[in-house]
Amino acid sequence: MTSSVATEQAAAVTEYGIPIRNVWHMLLYAWGQYPDAKRWRSEVERAPSLEGLLAMVLARLVEQRLRIGLGREYVAVDRRLRGIRGRVDFNRSLLDRTFEQGEAHCRYESFEVDAPRNQIIKSMLARLVREGRFGPNLSEAKQLRHRLRRLVRDLDGINPVAVDIDHIRRVQLGRNDGDYRLMLSICEYLLETSMPTEYSGRRASTKVNRDDLTLYKLFEQFVAAFFRQHLSGWQVSRQSGMPWPVETVVPRLPMMIPDLVLHDPRESRMIVLDTKFTAGSLRTGVGGKRTYDSSHLYQLYAYLRTQEAKSPVHRVASGVLLYPGAGTELSDRFIVQGHEVRIETVDLAGDWTTVERRLLDTVRSSAPASLINPAT
Repeated sequence: MTSSVATEQAAAVTEYGIPIRNVWHMLLYAWGQYPDAKRWRSEVERAPSLEGLLAMVLARLVEQRLRIGLGREYVAVDRRLRGIRGRVDFNRSLLDRTFEQGEAHCRYESFEVDAPRNQIIKSMLARLVREGRFGPNLSEAKQLRHRLRRLVRDLDGINPVAVDIDHIRRVQLGRNDGDYRLMLSICEYLLETSMPTEYSGRRASTKVNRDDLTLYKLFEQFVAAFFRQHLSGWQVSRQSGMPWPVETVVPRLPMMIPDLVLHDPRESRMIVLDTKFTAGSLRTGVGGKRTYDSSHLYQLYAYLRTQEAKSPVHRVASGVLLYPGAGTELSDRFIVQGHEVRIETVDLAGDWTTVERRLLDTVRSSAPASLINPAT
């Protein structure tokens, strides 16, 4: 959901009608960076596209790091040195006859700026220079590209690498590496979305399917992070497996995995919540009647009913299907065999304070308002 899903409009919204500023808020929540949201207000208001926004934020963070000094890591080094350091590679030294010149091939640990975190960031900056799409304003896009190109030159001495998701996730960060955490999150998100790949040949997957998957994952992660921050005293479990209450082992029986389980042990309240990022929450049924997606309801019903024997709180747990909307709002509730079931939408095209308020409203009927922190 980078520029490939950004419309070429001054309104700066995605093709799903979601303002870029709202997508940015969702990303910050998902990355655990939301308390710092006001810091990026100027970039958000000037962003021509989501990819342009991510590029501007990444550029600003790199510029700040260049002023205070790039982060260093201990990395394995294999160099030809005059003298001895670490372990000597005798085979290579003898083959190259370096001993005769007073040198040796040595392997050792060194505290370097040419470390994975900086290599990943430089590589992503270079990729944005080549392939980034920064909106319809050619002058602004050229300026941003020039800014990124200058940063690539400023990172001289750092070797570019072929970046993949696993490479980013293997980077070890410390407690004081918040800026690097955000930079690497941006790099990972850009890789997950629809920037052109480096593979040759024709790809089987389509941009639309990839964008749908990315949006679904982001919506799910955002909702989980939002409730963790704003529900005081609640346990928020994401994608926790539910076993089937069967008497015999069935190896091929799939695990039931709801997106979220919200549990307040003080009040014995539980909400099983599933997020659904779909083209629409309604389907056309028999006779042209508009109904909710039956598969979504069956899934939620199974989550609630199969767990009733676990505890008294499970016997009265509520279920929520949460859909994103863009200019639409639905809200229905009913009781099924002792369980409250709710279908709710949150209008992601609206003002962000309204988005947060709407999310809190989805749990207020199942939780005392005094236990919910106001949105910040």
